[in-house]
Amino acid sequence: MTGGVGREFTSVRQLRGPLLVLDRLSGVGWDEFARIRLDGGPWRHGQVLEVDRDLAVVEVLEGTGGMAAGRTGVEFSGEPLHIPVGPGWLGRVCNGRGEPIDGGPPVFGATRAPVSGYPINPVRREPPAEPVHTGISVIDALTTLVRGQKLPVFSEPGLPHLDLATQIAAQSSAGGEPFSVVFAGMGLTHADAALVRDALEERSVSGELVLLLNTADDPAIERIVTPRVALTVAEHLAFTEGRNVLVVLTDMTSYAEALREVSAARNEIPARRGYPGYLYSDLASLYERCGRIRGMPGSVTIVPVLTMPAGDLTHPVPDLTGYITEGQIVLTTAAQAIGGYPPVDPLSSLSRLMRHGAGPGRTREDHLDLAAQLLAALARARQVRELADLVGTDALSRTDQHYLELEGAFRAELATQRRDEARKIDDTLDRAWRVLLRLPRRELSMLPAALLDAHGGERE
Repeated sequence: MTGGVGREFTSVRQLRGPLLVLDRLSGVGWDEFARIRLDGGPWRHGQVLEVDRDLAVVEVLEGTGGMAAGRTGVEFSGEPLHIPVGPGWLGRVCNGRGEPIDGGPPVFGATRAPVSGYPINPVRREPPAEPVHTGISVIDALTTLVRGQKLPVFSEPGLPHLDLATQIAAQSSAGGEPFSVVFAGMGLTHADAALVRDALEERSVSGELVLLLNTADDPAIERIVTPRVALTVAEHLAFTEGRNVLVVLTDMTSYAEALREVSAARNEIPARRGYPGYLYSDLASLYERCGRIRGMPGSVTIVPVLTMPAGDLTHPVPDLTGYITEGQIVLTTAAQAIGGYPPVDPLSSLSRLMRHGAGPGRTREDHLDLAAQLLAALARARQVRELADLVGTDALSRTDQHYLELEGAFRAELATQRRDEARKIDDTLDRAWRVLLRLPRRELSMLPAALLDAHGGERE
């Protein structure tokens, strides 16, 4: 973190939760970066949340524990929080504020950029296109991730969403084009943080990864800065360095809870479930920083991961995220109970931009038809499963029994894979064909005859 030297004030009136209130100020602006000097202690950092005449409210990123109103000085920089940007971030492990925790020197860059980012001119936005290959069959086949897309992962509590997030970060690629990953973990336990570092070590050593880790015992307020630091680093790597950058943000529910904590400390009127009324616009200010820009190299793709408290899809965080983003990958306990990893429910999952990243010239010419037919077959299989629970398997027709076979084959051969297994797209689609060809040809009405002839498959 950096900030220019500015004016220092010692007129601290009140400490309230993570907030510090000063009076008798002049020339201080909203969103200004501040350094906070403790009597005999280390420097802390903050941002101005609110200014009213000669009063200012400063959010202390490291928390206000151990601070005393009469022994604290606040130095304002005259500008918003800036960080150095450039390829020097690649291969580094930092805390949620961007300070190294890997034993290396501070991160340096030729230029600095505000963590609040710059708005992208809508006229210059290019539509998302071309796939990001995750190496995870159930995602690549049915909910293809597209460069420039924002595609969240919704998880019920207790499911391996962190394992999935790290696997996506470890395996993803852009088909041989320059590619980098920025992984931002928020509210992680120390065990989870160690798991993430171990899982992503190879990508970090290769100079393709930026890792930001905010642990559960770090100040919650730091979580508000963490995704903004990650996106600022990603934007420079993409639009200046010409890389395709994948940003994985986990867990956005922890981020929203930190936002709620600040809102409560400011005595703001709460909205749904105590979250601030501006939660939607705040999440949009993060998610909308992805995309592609006409005339500029690179792209920023965002995969936010969030847990749904009590598995409630209508909870404010997943609900509002769903309005902003372009689909979702849903992990459910029902899929977990069937067995196998990852526990993705394909019928609840969707990539609205899949047609822009899959098909002829992008993945394979049979991809979109194959995915549509497989989803239709899985939907029919679910209906048959419910019928079988009522009347028994022996009472089903032979065709319905084929659908039950397909459901089991889908989970065993396509949707289940090891946590360190990266599958190529051709392998994934070939597996999808083997699953579908368990059905009679007359049931594969969404596939062109030429494709069926090429792959065989006549079963009556």
